[in-house]
Amino acid sequence: MFLPSVSLWNLAFYAFMVVLATLGVWDVFFGFEENKCSMSYMFEYPEYQKIELPKKLTKRYPSYELYLYGEGSYADEHKALPLTGIPVLFLPGNAGSYKQVRSIGSIALRKAEDIDFKYHFDFFSVNFNEELVALYGGSLKKQTKFVHQCIKTILKLYKGQEFAPTSVTIVGHSMGGLVARALLTLKNFKQDLINLLVTQATPHVAPVMPLDRFITEFYMNVNDYWISNARNINLTTLSVAGGFRDYQVRSGLTFLPKLSHQTSALSVVSSAVPKTWVSTDHLSIVWCKQLQLTTIRAFLDLIDADTKQITQKPKKKLLVLNHHFIRHPAKQFEENPSIISDFPGSSKWISVKMAKWSHVAQNNSEKAYFAFPLANHRKSYSHAYCQSTMLDTNSWIFGCINSTSSMCRQGIDLSWKAELLPTIKSLTLRLQDYTFLSHIVIYIPPVHGSKFFIDCEFFKKEARSIQLPVTHLFSFGLTSRKVILNLRGLYYNIELLNFEQIYQAFKVNVVSKCSKGKEGKTSIYKLHIPWSYEDSLTIAQVPSSTEISLKLHVAQPENDSHVALLKMYTVPDCKYEVTIKTSFPQILGQVVRFHGGAFPAYVVSSILLAYGGQLSSVLSTGYCLDYATMLDKEAKPYRVDPFVIMIKFLLGYGWFKELWDTLFLPELEAIVLTSQSMCFPLVSLILFLLGTCTAYWSGLLSSASVQLLSSLWLAVKGPVELPKDVRSSASDLPFATSFFFIVSWTTCGALSILLSYLYYVFKVVHLQACLTTFRNSQSQQVNTKPSRRSEKKANHYKDSLVPSLRLSAQDVEDSLRMHGTVINLLTWVVLLSLPSLIYWLKNLGYYFKLQPDPCKPLVFFLTPAIGMLGNSYTVTIKSSKLLKSTSQLPLPLAVGVIAFGSTHLYRVPNFVVVLLLYHALSNFM
Repeated sequence: MFLPSVSLWNLAFYAFMVVLATLGVWDVFFGFEENKCSMSYMFEYPEYQKIELPKKLTKRYPSYELYLYGEGSYADEHKALPLTGIPVLFLPGNAGSYKQVRSIGSIALRKAEDIDFKYHFDFFSVNFNEELVALYGGSLKKQTKFVHQCIKTILKLYKGQEFAPTSVTIVGHSMGGLVARALLTLKNFKQDLINLLVTQATPHVAPVMPLDRFITEFYMNVNDYWISNARNINLTTLSVAGGFRDYQVRSGLTFLPKLSHQTSALSVVSSAVPKTWVSTDHLSIVWCKQLQLTTIRAFLDLIDADTKQITQKPKKKLLVLNHHFIRHPAKQFEENPSIISDFPGSSKWISVKMAKWSHVAQNNSEKAYFAFPLANHRKSYSHAYCQSTMLDTNSWIFGCINSTSSMCRQGIDLSWKAELLPTIKSLTLRLQDYTFLSHIVIYIPPVHGSKFFIDCEFFKKEARSIQLPVTHLFSFGLTSRKVILNLRGLYYNIELLNFEQIYQAFKVNVVSKCSKGKEGKTSIYKLHIPWSYEDSLTIAQVPSSTEISLKLHVAQPENDSHVALLKMYTVPDCKYEVTIKTSFPQILGQVVRFHGGAFPAYVVSSILLAYGGQLSSVLSTGYCLDYATMLDKEAKPYRVDPFVIMIKFLLGYGWFKELWDTLFLPELEAIVLTSQSMCFPLVSLILFLLGTCTAYWSGLLSSASVQLLSSLWLAVKGPVELPKDVRSSASDLPFATSFFFIVSWTTCGALSILLSYLYYVFKVVHLQACLTTFRNSQSQQVNTKPSRRSEKKANHYKDSLVPSLRLSAQDVEDSLRMHGTVINLLTWVVLLSLPSLIYWLKNLGYYFKLQPDPCKPLVFFLTPAIGMLGNSYTVTIKSSKLLKSTSQLPLPLAVGVIAFGSTHLYRVPNFVVVLLLYHALSNFM
């Protein structure tokens, strides 16, 4: 009906685009490391004690609740309020449960037991009724106001205690973190009520899918407030992203804005967090044992011994967070560490003059100091590097500042400058920065039973820094570049030149070849991105062949000149070969990851162009050509992209920008993407081709569905006749339109849109059944001699179709072709409006009417248009005065969808309804 045979070339092209899309989607959903998070378990049965809220608050927010988490004896003891601990409030995210607090709450309880409850945390959790706030933003303000009241209620529970808190710590997962940031925008909110904010997988920059204007407005209000008031915001904030395993919220969205005067915000990917070093998915980030342990360790170090609450010192907060989440020196945190150390004179001192030194410590009965004199090494080398496999928190490396001929009397503790890695702690020193040091001193404690290794070497930077330009984006993995590391050193820096954009993706293969006796030892390969904390580590035993994926969460800023590094902590006496090549499937994955949200806009744009081609064919030939032909002819990227590029270029001129603002036009989507460093080369072309492909297959699915439903109709109800008058089928239009309006006004606008869509499909299926019946009757007349009764009936068909109605079988086929395109277009409109319907259905037990309703304004234009089109035929628009202007509308509307709807999907239906309304009016004018 809608899609007759298509050319083999077109079919092959559409199949090829499906393969490309599949490769990209597979990389996003499956192309990452396995889940290495350890599950956090409760040692006692978890209990959630409901906190009684004021009656006014309960009445205002009937679906929201506040709980206190506890286990075993702790839960029993704290059932009788008030409380005595440190309050921490957990805010779940989209569809999140208040019970997700149990992982971090249980770990905090175990840590409190370890220190005999010298300090302990009281974990509260808000029940948002698992609302789908990522799909519908109308309840975000409501959640924010409720959390404000919860904070007040929590602090009242400590009233009269000796160390009563005046603020709470907030841990927000996903959208819960955004709600926590939104607290500061409330008029009566006091910033001092929050002492620390930790967000986990929270999309701070923009919504993942902007499906309604309420989400966009909420984001705009929060981010604008934080940017304009950055000088006055003293809230220390930590944002932790999940990495590439989190395909729901890409990590680039979690990075808080970096401002020159805002130093109280840190953003980091979980794969870069010391002692965590794993990527987490969107849900496991709340129960990942490694990450939650790191978080609780930081909380304990943030406690002020005098107030027994979280410190109010911003400087200490940042020091603690940097210590635990950015760079861990393998030392217990100290706010003011003692740097100067005095060495005992009775210890064993050994002078080491070699440039490369290794020591195995095992069953040592006495401590020893190994001193490396620097005077001669400074002449030949630029750097010193030392590493130890002893991962305790004791000091192990010093710089001598007062020495005699045989020993060092006083030194500075260089252990604070070391870095903890999964299997070693290491330190690299640039010698010219430490001209005041006479020796580097390694301390070996007494060892009984255990065994560890210490290695040191001096080297020239030029010998260990190797430049490796990445392969070209369009090499498709057919070419590669290689470097060989055969200096048999401990540490190398490979500079990945030109690796700076999010659309780049590479596979690195590291092959290690070692001499005998080195088997089982480990190498560490660390991808270091200097402009954002998104490092990742790979551990490999030698000899081995290890594959590493290289891709970015955040593009390099324009004013940043740093180079991405592959830091290699290697095994001595091993040779390494490093090969890099472009990974085309991962590039497609990056396109899907960063631009997948714009995909529906490109599909709708392609359908609009095909729709316009069909209207033009009716205008020029009097017939409606099939959808597939028009899609192939009209849906071309060169008909849309040049206009968007031209507008973007003109907006660079002040006069055009002033004119743009005068007309109150929204910001161009391409400019938004450029500001977020998300512009891929040819990305619009790729998305348009994928959108055209999807438009084809969705049209095919719509056609098949109508054919199937009409067959079922005929099987159930039997043959049906064509209407006697083209206007007769519209008799139910006023009633249907009124019904849709009432449904929208009293319940949910998206429900009204869905019902009107089903009404339209019903009309088209009925028309298809009528045509099938007519064709069957015609076929019977050709093959068999009709009886008097059937002949009379056939004559009735002919009379009704031609003389009276002027409606032929060709007219019906044309109408069905046009209806098929409209169904395809409406399907995407319904899909974009479904989120608010799902939200309404889920909360139907609390309120019958969705308020605010993002679809209500659309209903008043869309449902009448759908009703009129469902009762129309192409024969009625052939002589319409509006047909010419209607056929010219799809092109500017298709441009508008891409220009204004690719990152604001809720705008897309607005462009569709304009064309549908014009088409509907063409039946009457």
